[in-house]
Amino acid sequence: MTDAAAPDEPRPGPRAPWQRTAAGAGLLAGDGTVRATIFAEMSALATRTGALNLGQGFPDEDGPPEVLEAARQAIADGVNQYPPGPGMPVLREAIARHQSRWYGFEADAATEVLVTAGATEALAAAILAFVEPGDEVVAFEPTYDAYGALVARAGGVLRTVPLAFPDWRPDLDVLGAAVSDRTRIILVNTPHNPTGAVFDREVLDRIVELAGRHDALIVTDEVYEHLVFDGRHVPIATLPGARERTITISSGGKTFATTGWKVGWAVGPAELITAVLAVKQYLTYVNGAPFQPAIATGLDLPDARFADAAAALRAKRDVLAAGLRTAGFDVALPAAGYFVVADASPLGVTDADAFCRRLPELAGVVGVPLTAFVRPERRGTVSSLVRFAFCKRLEVLEGASGRLARLGGR
Repeated sequence: MTDAAAPDEPRPGPRAPWQRTAAGAGLLAGDGTVRATIFAEMSALATRTGALNLGQGFPDEDGPPEVLEAARQAIADGVNQYPPGPGMPVLREAIARHQSRWYGFEADAATEVLVTAGATEALAAAILAFVEPGDEVVAFEPTYDAYGALVARAGGVLRTVPLAFPDWRPDLDVLGAAVSDRTRIILVNTPHNPTGAVFDREVLDRIVELAGRHDALIVTDEVYEHLVFDGRHVPIATLPGARERTITISSGGKTFATTGWKVGWAVGPAELITAVLAVKQYLTYVNGAPFQPAIATGLDLPDARFADAAAALRAKRDVLAAGLRTAGFDVALPAAGYFVVADASPLGVTDADAFCRRLPELAGVVGVPLTAFVRPERRGTVSSLVRFAFCKRLEVLEGASGRLARLGGR
């Protein structure tokens, strides 16, 4: 039989609107199948080859025992049905206490806090709530890969401000040129994924000033807020002029090494949170009933437990960074988060995509090319950069460092 459709079979019509939008967001392959994310692809490659997976950002150790026990107890106590749509009061109140305790930010738990299925759902609901077709969203590139897909799904236009290896600091003049009266949202991810950068106060103040001048909202992604290695995180919502136009998004997954629980939240003025809830209720509706009181337990842990988690992760960062340097990479030491970005150009690498697909064979390690975090037209600016996750056990990182040393002898 030829590839042509048989005469008695209906010929395929034009793609449905969801297909067109999804394809525009890079979610569909040319044959109409769903395209896997680079993280799923690299994790599958690690499984297939037995390589150490430093690609996807999930810890390989459990979080605080008190948090895990609280989830077990909640299940035993029958907390297994739908929680309230905005989230269980015990967690919303804990989030409000957390914002006050760490940042001096007072939020009404009943009206200004919303529990979501991870930070990604909070981002999705916020973007879908406020971005109309043609509206512009300004983000910093490299970007977490969901941002572009979500903006496209809303019919918006993504404008990006580049961050350059190795310091990852945005040019404030370029930022100013990117924001206009067409800007509906300035999307701020600090501490930043994938680079580990922490935006300084001058950058944050400039964002607030531009948002006020152009009447834009600020949506923040702060999931690494407690994993800053020097100093403390500064939420943009705490700056003068920011509170009334800012939706602060975070989650418990990174802080408490419970990424599979998918418990996140959004905090902001009641009218903005109500609009986000109006969308969120048609996404997951609710999620993670027994995990919500468990994350509340985590948020109320003593300050020292948060400091210890950051210190342990910093030690892991240093182990992997040293191993990468020994292997011949140039390394941009991250100020926060789970990831380190390394430049493989000293090893003769000019195509990070191809290099990452060969890395399991070359060194028994998996990383993610930074090209996955930029638009196609900017891939040339990051063509030798690779992101590695260091949120793993020390013995795994030491083993990966030893394996990567093979690259220096190629």
